[in-house]
Amino acid sequence: MLRAEPVWALGAMSGTSLDGVDAAMLLTDGERLVDFGVSDYRPYTAAEQAVLRAALGKWPGDDLDAALDVVQRAHAEVLGRFDGADLVGFHGQTLAHDPKGRGTHQLGDGAALAQALGVPVVWDFRTNDVTLGGEGAPLAPFFHFACARWIGATDPVAFLNLGGVGNLTWVDPQRARPEEEGALLAFDTGPANAPINDLMMQRFGEAMDEGGRLAAQGDVVDGALELFLEDGYFLKVPPKSLDRDDFSLMLDLVRELDDADAAATMTAMAAAAVMQGMAFCPRPPVRVLVTGGGRHNPVMMAMLQAGLDCPVQPVETVGLNGDMLEAQAFAFLAVRVARGLPTSCPGTTGVRAAVGGGEISRPE
Repeated sequence: MLRAEPVWALGAMSGTSLDGVDAAMLLTDGERLVDFGVSDYRPYTAAEQAVLRAALGKWPGDDLDAALDVVQRAHAEVLGRFDGADLVGFHGQTLAHDPKGRGTHQLGDGAALAQALGVPVVWDFRTNDVTLGGEGAPLAPFFHFACARWIGATDPVAFLNLGGVGNLTWVDPQRARPEEEGALLAFDTGPANAPINDLMMQRFGEAMDEGGRLAAQGDVVDGALELFLEDGYFLKVPPKSLDRDDFSLMLDLVRELDDADAAATMTAMAAAAVMQGMAFCPRPPVRVLVTGGGRHNPVMMAMLQAGLDCPVQPVETVGLNGDMLEAQAFAFLAVRVARGLPTSCPGTTGVRAAVGGGEISRPE
């Protein structure tokens, strides 16, 4: 088991937006954030994105050699640029997520990565949670709890990650530990950037609506938005989670719309999903701190601010790095796993009791 004093951990995250691998150093004991270290980013090439996109929805046993090669090479490349890490937190690439069915699948070989880096690697963070009845996601909330403490929050705050899927963490920083009842509520709000990215790829061969430029030129079509909000997921009490493609029918709802109206309407769908989810918070948060790529979309941010009753701000306003928060989260979780501390609890994933996850692979 890892010593209790703070150590430097290196975390990596490759999200469902398929843009690339974020990597960041964090000094932590798995409970407190002591210091933030350097970070780096390794984008996927267009060819690599195509390989990963073709692998989405696949499970172990399928032909995944090409996708595994992309994931391993990209992670080894960016993580190999760092020095001084005591251990690495390796999330892998989520290809499929069906917690009440086949489970959850993050592609990646932590043992091979440990050999390549010469550093212990903590990986396979989600399986234990799913095995014990949890959703396996989201997993960043324990880190969000530490972030709320680090920024000196005293009233409830919400962290909103707008990646491929949106997820919300409500935090009561007055509680002693993240696994304490009432400290956290977390869940996936709905689709965020992934369907917008898919729209841009289908219609323009582009990876994203950068800066919300296309959405800013269009109008929201209320009929399509209303049909989207009729999905039963929004009535389901959290904790709850989604696969990247659970709302793939969104593209059908905007199929007849022109490009700008389609982008504006899908952006409104992502924002409206967050507004629906806020109703589940135990108490209204005093602010919503936004991380992930969606915070760079001024159209989405304006929609959120117009629809919520508290300030909606990028996490940079409180001194955090929204591009690296998830990579830092898996550095933090790696230390918790190595120290035998829980990484999820009933309020974050619906697991029956607080549980630790992750496998530790050490280089020979």
